[in-house]
Amino acid sequence: MIQLVAADGHRFDAYIADPAGRARGAIVVVQEIFGVNSHIRSVADGFAKEGYVAIAPALFDRIEPGVDIGYTPDDIARGRALKARADTADAMRDVAATVAAVADAGKVGIVGYCWGGFVSWMASAEVPGLACAVVYYGGGVLEHGDIEPRCPVLGHFGERDSMIAVEGVRALAGRHPRQRIHVYPADHGFNCDQRGSYHAESAATARARTLDFFGQHIG
Repeated sequence: MIQLVAADGHRFDAYIADPAGRARGAIVVVQEIFGVNSHIRSVADGFAKEGYVAIAPALFDRIEPGVDIGYTPDDIARGRALKARADTADAMRDVAATVAAVADAGKVGIVGYCWGGFVSWMASAEVPGLACAVVYYGGGVLEHGDIEPRCPVLGHFGERDSMIAVEGVRALAGRHPRQRIHVYPADHGFNCDQRGSYHAESAATARARTLDFFGQHIG
């Protein structure tokens, strides 16, 4: 873990994973509502193995430092309560600081899951210095579908996701034809192998597309 400082002076932690050799660039990994937990750290480690500096900022540190929870019903309730207290403008400040912290590695992309998917979507329009953005089933994206991303966006959504209507996802794709939006035969959270909604085939396909996307836009 390292500590970063946002433009407003807020100090927050970030988990960083470095590649074995020379970095191809950097990827900001944005947490679900469960904090920078073992799953998010493993995702960052996975991108580091692909040659990227991967960094996961603790975006809940403004509310409660050190959030690291699992996926039980109680955990989900706690995570939702934390998310309800989170401010999008604050998240943009923290993401901007995170991007700046790894800019020396080369081009910087962002990927987010669940609430982090929403953060990544908003960052594509509001945070300078991003080469691309990847959105995994971001709750709130459909309600903010009218933003104009300033970088290429790749989206992954599940057609069985009761929280994000697939009709809305398809409308989003129609509204942003230059962006790549994919729908999978899966539920919310299908990328997380610690959740009951994990769908291995969809997760593998989405990861392959994500790595190809990063390869095109970062290096």
